[in-house]
Parts: sequence; C-alpha cells; structure tokens
Amino acid sequence: MLVAVLLSRPLFAQVDMIALHGKIWTENPRQPEAEALAISGHRILAVGSDAEIQKLAGPNTKVIDLKGSRVVPGFNDAHVHFFWGGQGLASVQLTDARSREEFVARIAAFAKTQPPGAWIVDGNWDEQKWSPVELPRHDWIDAVTPHNPVWVQRTDGHQILANALAMKLAGVDKNTKDVVGGTIVRDANGNPTGIFKDAAKDLITRAIPPPTDAQVDAALLAAQKYALDNGVTSVQDMGFTGTEAADMEARVVRGYQRLMAEGKWKVRVAARFPLPEGARYRALGIMTNFGNDTLVIGSLKAFADGSLGSATAWFEQPFDDQPGNRGLPSEDLANPEKFYAELKAADQAGNHIATHAIGDHANKVILDLYERLEKEDGPADRRLRIEHAQTLRPEDIARFGQLHVIASVQPYHAIDDGRWAETRLGHERAKSTYAFRSLLDSGATLAFGTDWFVAPINPMLTIYAATTRRTLDGKHPDGWFPEQKLTVEQAVHAYTVGSAYAESQDDIKGSLEPGKLADFDVLSDDIFHIDPAQIENVKVLTTVLGGEIVRP
Repeated sequence: MLVAVLLSRPLFAQVDMIALHGKIWTENPRQPEAEALAISGHRILAVGSDAEIQKLAGPNTKVIDLKGSRVVPGFNDAHVHFFWGGQGLASVQLTDARSREEFVARIAAFAKTQPPGAWIVDGNWDEQKWSPVELPRHDWIDAVTPHNPVWVQRTDGHQILANALAMKLAGVDKNTKDVVGGTIVRDANGNPTGIFKDAAKDLITRAIPPPTDAQVDAALLAAQKYALDNGVTSVQDMGFTGTEAADMEARVVRGYQRLMAEGKWKVRVAARFPLPEGARYRALGIMTNFGNDTLVIGSLKAFADGSLGSATAWFEQPFDDQPGNRGLPSEDLANPEKFYAELKAADQAGNHIATHAIGDHANKVILDLYERLEKEDGPADRRLRIEHAQTLRPEDIARFGQLHVIASVQPYHAIDDGRWAETRLGHERAKSTYAFRSLLDSGATLAFGTDWFVAPINPMLTIYAATTRRTLDGKHPDGWFPEQKLTVEQAVHAYTVGSAYAESQDDIKGSLEPGKLADFDVLSDDIFHIDPAQIENVKVLTTVLGGEIVRP
C-alpha cells in the first residue's frame, strides 16, 4: 500500500531520490515494512512497494538499489558528549590499557609527541581492567610527563588523574580544601594522590586553557565522521560538567554554527546547557527546540550524583566494597530546594529537563521532585528524563511509567559494568540495575544512547548489549540478569522513535513515513532475522541524512 503526502503539484516533479528493492523497517505502525521509498528535498514523500515508488520517478530522480538490504531509520543517540568524544579521538588512548604498566607506557609515548606545555587530556582509563584493581596516582606518571600537564579522565567521566605539574599550575596542594559535591583523594599524609572526583575535578580543569575555534571545529568534525560512519544521524549533546560547563557549551554551539555556515555540518544536534543556565534562556524567551532541523537548543541538563565506577553515585545503603561510603549528592543537589526552584522555573518557561541519576537514592530523589513538579504545576507535555536511570529501588521502577518519565539509558554500560558491578552493589541490588525490560514493562519510554565518549557510539554494539546482556569479560554467555533482555524490535524502537520522543522531535524524525526527515541507514545484515549474538558484527553500509548520501 502506498503512503504518500498530498501535494499541490504532480508527484513526479518533486521526487529527488527513490530507494528500491529493500527491506525497510519503517517504525510506522500503520505500515511496518516496505520495499521502497521516495524523497523530496530533505523529507520522505512516499513509502510503498517497488512498483508504486518507481512510478513516481522523474527523469532527474536519483535511484538507489538497496539490493534486498535491511533499512532502518537513522539512529538517534540520546546521550553523547560530542566535543569531548571528538577531542578524545586525537588524544592518548587508555580505554583498553590492561595494566598499570601499559597505562603509564601509553601516556609516556603520547607525551613524546607533544610540545612542552601542551596539556594531555581525556584518555578514558578504566582501572577495573587492571590487575590488581587500583586507582592511578600522579607519581606513576610524573617522571614521564615532566613538561606536560596531565588531566586524563576515567572512562565514566567522573574522576580524573592529574600529574604533579597540572596540580602545580592549578595551585592545588595539601592545603587545598575539599569541595561540595566532589572528593580529593589523599594519601595517608593528606597529600592529593592526583585523583579528583566529580566537582573536585574543577580544581584542575580551571587551569586548562580553553580550546581555540580551530580546535573546537576539528574535534566536532572528527566526531561527526565517527557518528556518520556508524549510522548515527542525530545526537543529543549533553555537554560538559563543572564550573566551565556553560562556557564550553557556548564555544561548542558556536562551533556547530560556524560549520553549518561553511556547509560542513550534517549531523542533527540537540544541545543541552546546564540547568543553572536556564535563567539565560528565560531572559531571552528561548524554549525547547529553538533552532532548525540541524541544531536546536532550549533543553537543560542537571546532575543528581556521580558514577558507580567512581563510587560517587548516591545510594540508600553503602557500597558492599566500601562500607563507609554510600556516595554523595551532586553539587546541583546539595541544596534540594534551590535545585527544585531551578527545575520549576525551567519547566514553567518551557525548557525540558534531563537529570543524571545513577544511584538508587539519587533516582528516588529526582522522581520525587518530578512528581512534585507535576502536582504543583499540573499536567503538561514535559518530556522529563532521567539520564542513565542505572540502579533503581524495585518500587521506583513503576514510577517511571506512572509519572511519564523517560528512561534515557545506555545498554553498553550494562555489559561493561556487569564485569564488576556486583562487587560494588551485591547481587540483590544488581538485580534492578540496568533494568531495561522492567522499565519498558512499567510503561516507561526508553531512549537509547551510548554516553560516548564513555562507550563506543556504534549502535550495533548498543543493540547487541540490550538483546544479549553478554558482559565484556565473557562470563555471562546467556546474559547478565537475562530477564532484562530486550528484543531487537524493542531496541531499535528505543534507538529511533524513543530517542526522537525524548528530544521532543518525534514529529519530524524517528520513523520512515511521509513528511518526516529522510534519515536512514542501510545495514550489512538483517538484524531482525539473525542471532542477536551476531549483531555486534553488523556494519552500516550507507548512511542517508536529509536525502543526501553522507556515507560512504
């Protein structure tokens, strides 16, 4: 059955491209699958059979032969840190370092390629891959980085290692006081070891020179290539943390605009500013999705706590492996009433809100505040989100559906953290961590993302993680808490329609149907008809964005 937009002039005069002979997964419940589609300008004109679509072609229509390949809507990553990710592609690579010795050797080798005084940043190390598992210290790397300040972060982005030179430039020493919402890790004599967690990271970050426009543009272009190579046509950029967040986000948004003006920018971006910046939005009258099909602003991001890996996530009970520590609230949430006042002001001004919450207590507190907002201000299409929604009290799972709170989740974290999470949480608490199926069954909307730079941006790895829950160490071949697995159909829906809904753009993207943006991917295999364990090997052959082939 042909589904087409009614137009005021003949269809054939407006058809710029047709794609034929495919297996098109539309995400349109009225027409779940099709063979072909037609595109006019940047949008889909019609979806139907090969014969129906072929009739619409004119003499100048570009024709794509899909050759029986599976086609899905363009993937929409609901949670990335785009500049950080792009910048990290050119920095020292520490994610897969398997030991202290390899960690040090990689930093030493990279330092030799840098001019004196240049900061070494990012890195994304993971001490859980080392034996023994231990946090790094500045004295490990001081000798190999005497002329380069170092600020390398853990893979979760919630703690960094600074070398002695970085601490000296930042004016940090034994006498530096602790900060609200963060931790300075110290040795037995009270000296900083070089590890700074959450809000304490700012003590070092403030000493790093801001990137130049050229550096911003280079990082964004590197990020864009990586995204398009993996079939990601839309991203929701969650930006930065700490006191420099607003300034950095502004630099990056200017970078997006520069590249758009130069005709170099393709990926669709929804950029979020920190919650405290809501006052600027309100002063200018900016609401959510102010912008165009390529770049929108107006939504806000807040933090409730830290991370599980850094043991700064906020829990009801202490960590199993750290009996005296139950994490801590974020700097944002240190004053709950002030935090709520900012939520309320943003909500009333039409700015949608997403809040990072990892620990079960952090999630409870945010759900409580969202519920209070609903009661005080009345029903509205708020699209309230919790980013990560990682560890939940069983009784809070149903509240997502009841309160219409979107669970913006990153399945790759489950197969990564699943290697060690039970050491920190114990088996019982781990049962309701990364509880994707339970959330979906509660009536919640799932929006899928990666948290890139924290995890690979590759959607196939995300779908593989959601449908198999096979941890990266190979110890759970049938899945870590397999009752939380999703079907491939559910995973793709969360990565397309769910993500579009979460950014309030489901009217123009997320599904392949007339009137919506012509963003889609051609896959090497039919992910709906292969063993989910094989999905991690599937490739994106072609990426189409707005009717333009942008890869290969």
